[in-house]
Amino acid sequence: MNHFSELYEYRTGVQSVPMGLNFVAGLSGFTDSGHVFAQFAQHIFSSLKHELILQFANDELLDYRSRRPVMYFERDHIASYEPAILGIYLVHDESNEPFLFLHGYEPDFKWEAFSDAILEIVEELQVADFTWVHSIPFPTPHSRPVGITVSGNRSDVIELVSEWKPQTQVPGNILHLIEYKLTQIEIPVAGFVMLIPHYLSDTEFPQGTITALEQVSAATGLVFPTDSLRAEAVEVSKKIDEQLSKNEDLAKMVASLEAGYSSEINLGIRNQIVRPTPHMPSAEEIADELEGYLANRHKNGAEDEI
Repeated sequence: MNHFSELYEYRTGVQSVPMGLNFVAGLSGFTDSGHVFAQFAQHIFSSLKHELILQFANDELLDYRSRRPVMYFERDHIASYEPAILGIYLVHDESNEPFLFLHGYEPDFKWEAFSDAILEIVEELQVADFTWVHSIPFPTPHSRPVGITVSGNRSDVIELVSEWKPQTQVPGNILHLIEYKLTQIEIPVAGFVMLIPHYLSDTEFPQGTITALEQVSAATGLVFPTDSLRAEAVEVSKKIDEQLSKNEDLAKMVASLEAGYSSEINLGIRNQIVRPTPHMPSAEEIADELEGYLANRHKNGAEDEI
């Protein structure tokens, strides 16, 4: 029985959705350093077969004044508009294996009801596991492999992959709440947080997206095409190197991060990220470096941008 009928409706009959699928998720509205999840979702939608099977009700969950829909004005009238979509898609991976994909905006309202609705859907569709992705800025050099923090109840994945395990309070997002509730009913959950170099937080960083796809693939067995992203990552790396060669302050900051940071390969498994040593610049020093970098970038023109 659907206890949250006001929150969502199936676009296709529930009987047409295979049972026992992997459930992958990511929502906009929280942090997305390096545009990791935006690229992740775009890559899935552009390269894999997909169909919207369930849509959530905007009028129940969306603050229209903070996320105004796009209206198309044609000479003297509104021709059309694009409402936001928060929904679950049935996607087939590169080997034609189906999985569920929760995509769209993070709800502005009714977090408890929304998370309970997800639990209801998980139980109705007998979901095998729940895997979600997002990214945060982190004081790490781009020359190292992308760091990862893993949360959830999949201890095997956490032990193997998670490099930074802080004990702290964090601003919550709806996927944290869903993770918490799913663990209470013992659904396997893994949340992958990509640790993106803070100085690249506002630009696309394809290597972060590649790492996210690799981790979701390892956790679920799904297969994702990554050739185009790898080609983009090579180009972005070249542009970063060009910028470093032109900007001495930025190069010094990256060198400082390299000197004060450890994340090395050991027997195929990277050791935990070590907290910054005294060689790590302070927040004020990093801010000064970034201010100088941004000023130089503005002065030198768009061609110098990463």
